[in-house]
Amino acid sequence: MVASGVAARSFPLAAITGHGTLKLALLLAAVDPGLGGVVIAGGRGTGKSVLARGLHALLPPIDVLDLAAPDGAPPGPYLNLNTDPQRPDDWDGAIRSRIKEFGGDPTGADPAALLPTKVIPAPFVQVPLGITEDRLVGSVDVTASLASGQAVFQPGLVAEAHRGVLYVDELNLLDDNITNLLLAAVGSGENRIEREGLSLSHPCRCLLIATYNPEEGAVRDHLLDRFAICLSANQILELQQRVEITQSALAQAESSDAFRAKWQEDTDALATQLLLARQWLPDVQINREQIGYLVQEALRGGVEGHRSELYAVRVARAHAALSGRDQVEADDLQVAVRLVIAPRALQMPPQDPNQQMEPPPPPPPQGEQPPEEPPEDQNQDDESDNDDPEDDSDDDQEDDTPEDQAPPSIPEEFLLDPEATAIDPDLLLFSAAKSKSGGSGSRAVVFSDSRGRYVKPMLPRGPIKRIAVDATLRAAAPYQKTRRERQPHRKVIVEDGDLRAKQLQRKAGALVIFLVDASGSMALNRMQSAKGAVIRLLTEAYENRDEVALIPFRGEQADVLLPPTRSITAARRRLESMPCGGGSPLAHGLTQAARVGANALATGDLGQVVVVAITDGRGNVPLSRSLGQPELEGEEPVDLKEEVKQVASRYRALGIKLLVIDTERKFIGSGMGKDLAEAAGGKYVQLPKASDQAIAAIAMEAINGV
Repeated sequence: MVASGVAARSFPLAAITGHGTLKLALLLAAVDPGLGGVVIAGGRGTGKSVLARGLHALLPPIDVLDLAAPDGAPPGPYLNLNTDPQRPDDWDGAIRSRIKEFGGDPTGADPAALLPTKVIPAPFVQVPLGITEDRLVGSVDVTASLASGQAVFQPGLVAEAHRGVLYVDELNLLDDNITNLLLAAVGSGENRIEREGLSLSHPCRCLLIATYNPEEGAVRDHLLDRFAICLSANQILELQQRVEITQSALAQAESSDAFRAKWQEDTDALATQLLLARQWLPDVQINREQIGYLVQEALRGGVEGHRSELYAVRVARAHAALSGRDQVEADDLQVAVRLVIAPRALQMPPQDPNQQMEPPPPPPPQGEQPPEEPPEDQNQDDESDNDDPEDDSDDDQEDDTPEDQAPPSIPEEFLLDPEATAIDPDLLLFSAAKSKSGGSGSRAVVFSDSRGRYVKPMLPRGPIKRIAVDATLRAAAPYQKTRRERQPHRKVIVEDGDLRAKQLQRKAGALVIFLVDASGSMALNRMQSAKGAVIRLLTEAYENRDEVALIPFRGEQADVLLPPTRSITAARRRLESMPCGGGSPLAHGLTQAARVGANALATGDLGQVVVVAITDGRGNVPLSRSLGQPELEGEEPVDLKEEVKQVASRYRALGIKLLVIDTERKFIGSGMGKDLAEAAGGKYVQLPKASDQAIAAIAMEAINGV
């Protein structure tokens, strides 16, 4: 979906109040589109999409090849898709064959000299949330394949965004597989397609801008790390600034032409500065000492990986080009540290309220010098100059020394102090993205062939429940011409080898099984806490599709008091009464919980099972007695500790998590609870005062993998 006329409808970037750091980051990314992209986080109505479209209005138009396909022939894979006339390496075979038709030499020094070209606006492509893999990376063009008898490629959105802007709104809500494909194509600058008889690649060099609202869910840290710059759009504005924003929005809505004309001069100045910066960027130099400074800042901040310094070098060069310089200076390095390294650092630089990160002013035209301000006491200076010309000449020589005039190439101090703890509010911390998500980002998904959202087609494995009609037609399209020759009475011929099945995906809930020790004097308190935790989890279970079960163990056996359910009414009815006291058949309780969990996983509706065992880990009833097996004379007594650990060790193979909550006081604890958790590869928590709220919180942490 290429946006047409976006520049005409967009809000001018120069008219946006505040957001100085964001404006600078977007301009730097536009100077060097291969820099790595920008991601903007912010709440509702903070101007995230307005900033993205405002930047697009500043981008210069692009020169593309204007090659129409011959009459009656299908279009080539990349014809009229923003092909750069100055980069022959990007041309495909169809374009090179057209060069010969125009009398050009594809292998000559200037193969594009005779090719027709045209100038078009830089594309602006927005990725919708419900996009499929075929629409994103491209697939077989069914219509063209039917006409030609061979597989013809239909480009996707990443091809349409080449040399323009690829905008992703609500990045956190985009499918993970789609996000991975998108970042792989943009990060490498090339989109490779190996599917449905196609084996090809095309360039994908675009400016990637993504936005999201952290309140709607977090973005995985490793995805944020793929972007060069990550910033927050949340800002604290004064009363006058909010009034200016309201007045600007009303003026733009009343007459967009008049509002655009008001800011046209500032917009043209930014566009010219951006155009010149792109031309100067290849000549900008950065020396080894400056790169070493950036690496030192990354080390002082505890940054993992090498992406930070690689992105920082490109940001520093882009900032120098935007400032009209051909050599990186200290100011450029500081901007790179604040925009790239600081958000990834474990320690942050102290906040400087007087330092505002704004786009640099446009450089003066070549051949002109900026006007010098006259000194305050000009007459007195003139008199002193006339009185002592020799002293003045000496001072001039000292002032004109290159060492005094040239700015330092490396900052005198490091910005990242390992002992600093203050946080710059303009920067988006990677670790802060998790704080507002509630752990929802770690929820699993279930793939199926019968229920869920259609994700992508797949080769069938056994009987097909739901046919992917689109993929089936694309697979059969290249062979229709030859098949119709054999069966002319049929219009579309689909064979068994063409069939594709739908791969469906849906959210996977979790089953929390509360295994409660109902024996002993403290059983009543444990049961009340467990019942309260069940009700608490059920109130949140609908959205996450979670289920809850309760298995108390006492006497000789463990009984499933509450089977897996999402019904609060059924849970309250089952939990009204429960006898307590007697022995502690822990081994049978673990066995019952494993059986219920394994049956739940076998349905395919759940992504994980968590057994929350509220016990001290001590069992005094062997499993054979719980199962009703007779005791044989002369048989050695069972080691109850080893039996319990052996049963718990099977949880690993079943894929079930075990969380042991020990409610006994430390001074009487036996340590069996910790041994039980280790045997199952689970987690042990010492919680003498286990309230229903605490148990529910710990269970949710176990589900979310915190």
